[in-house]
Amino acid sequence: MSPVELVVRGGTIVTPGSSLAADLAVEGGRISSIEPDLSGLAAAAREVIDASGLLVLPGMVDVHTHTRVASDAEPDRFFQDSVAAAFGGTTTFLAFNNPGTGSSPAAERSLVAGLSEWRAATQADAAVDYAVSLAISGRMDDPVGELSTIVDAGVPTAKAFMVFDFRLDDRHLFEAIRTMGRHGGRLEVHCEDPVVIDAAVADALARGNTAPRFHASSRPALAEAIATARAMAFAEAADAPVHIVHLSSAGALEAVRGARARGVRASAETCPHYLALTDARYLDPDDTEVAKVVISPPLRSAADRDALWAGLADGTLDLVATDHVPDRVAVEKRINGVPFDRISNGAPGIETLLAIAWSEGVARGRITAERLVEVLAAAPARLFGLGSKGVLEVGRDADLVLFDPVARRTIRAADLHHTSDYTAFEGLEVTGAVRSVYVRGRAVIRDGLFVGQRGFGHFVERRLTE
Repeated sequence: MSPVELVVRGGTIVTPGSSLAADLAVEGGRISSIEPDLSGLAAAAREVIDASGLLVLPGMVDVHTHTRVASDAEPDRFFQDSVAAAFGGTTTFLAFNNPGTGSSPAAERSLVAGLSEWRAATQADAAVDYAVSLAISGRMDDPVGELSTIVDAGVPTAKAFMVFDFRLDDRHLFEAIRTMGRHGGRLEVHCEDPVVIDAAVADALARGNTAPRFHASSRPALAEAIATARAMAFAEAADAPVHIVHLSSAGALEAVRGARARGVRASAETCPHYLALTDARYLDPDDTEVAKVVISPPLRSAADRDALWAGLADGTLDLVATDHVPDRVAVEKRINGVPFDRISNGAPGIETLLAIAWSEGVARGRITAERLVEVLAAAPARLFGLGSKGVLEVGRDADLVLFDPVARRTIRAADLHHTSDYTAFEGLEVTGAVRSVYVRGRAVIRDGLFVGQRGFGHFVERRLTE
């Protein structure tokens, strides 16, 4: 029998089904026992943690990030964002391979080449566990033909866009949904209608409305609802699963709810910024502040925000993911003299996922702690083929977060560890704080300090089971 590596004593273990006072033991990087009293094992354990007054949560699983890979000029970008994930309580994250952000010409034209290039660029570079979902571009030589190959290579999810100049047309989008489904994968879809949006953008620019705030008004909630309904119809016709990314509006939520009632195998995520912020941010007279929340879809109304919380509570929304984009104001955003349609879309969030979801959700009574664990850990692990992650139970990876549910703090960019130079949540007071984080039983964050190691994170090949 391998020696007990770790015993966590006196905490409250939170699962999707219950919260219970219990001890937890780790052997071989996996949870070996959860019992009311493991004092006998603790006596011989290599490490014993007193978790009195703390919650013991599974490590968060963030299935939607756009972390940048290392380059000669910036060799630490991927590693540093993985450290930021750990500080926020995320022990596994999925990244996209970000075509158009430094990829080789071969990777721009081929999913298989893109996967090979991304794997090589990220090898032995992460502090926590990680995986990849591939982004499909309409500029690729055969955007559908290679899908079965990537599924066989342990990458059963890929993302297609209905907008932007690299979008898939409807025919290829339908074929991608069907092909992924037939080969045991699931297509992720960015749902915004290009007809509505392209016309609105052109009209705004023609009127001279080029400031960052016009980004939001050119991407109305109606465009998201139309596109989401079309993605649902394609999944229904293809008899295949589909996952809707960064859902932001009540109309899109209703499209998913209605499709599920018809038996469509649809899952959907929202993001912390849609749960905590509103489109009032676009009224700021400072263009730089507005550019920080130029994201697609844009922030929505307070009514949309409330609908999303209701959707999380009732199960229409399956999970919360960050859509983390580590843009920097003076580098990627480049707002000086640039019309809104040329400002880089996205905002950082990899470190603030748990903080926002707990404070805005559990602390405000919108969802329970058990439901939070479901939407931030169990559901993303289950839906994205991470079978050893997401739940505190015997046999699973010992990915643990020791969390103080009543601590209060204020989010400041200066205190965060990601490779962006700002946070959209600057100045937001939150309840709850991560104290320590373990990945496969090894401390990565201990008492608020990074004690992990570059390269400790494993790349996870995945297989979908539902």
